[in-house]
Amino acid sequence: MLPGSLPGEMTASRTVAAIRAEDGNLRYVYYKSFDDPETVLIIDSWRDQTAIDAHHTSPVMATFALLREKYDLHMTIVRFIGAETPKSEDRFVRK
Repeated sequence: MLPGSLPGEMTASRTVAAIRAEDGNLRYVYYKSFDDPETVLIIDSWRDQTAIDAHHTSPVMATFALLREKYDLHMTIVRFIGAETPKSEDRFVRK
């Protein structure tokens, strides 16, 4: 990640490692937008709602809040619920 950026600082400060080590974390990754250099997509997956709730009250969230202020981060949260791929969509999915 780029130094002097939120993802770069979260990685360097070991905040990302701490999130990934939390009980119930299944995935925590970043993607940079090709269209907008100011946009970073964070995808995180959790075992269940209990794990998400514990994450939101963990000490690492205080660190994230400080970094959010430092970088004037504005967030949009979209929640996706996992589901099996319907058979009708199999032709679009390469496995």
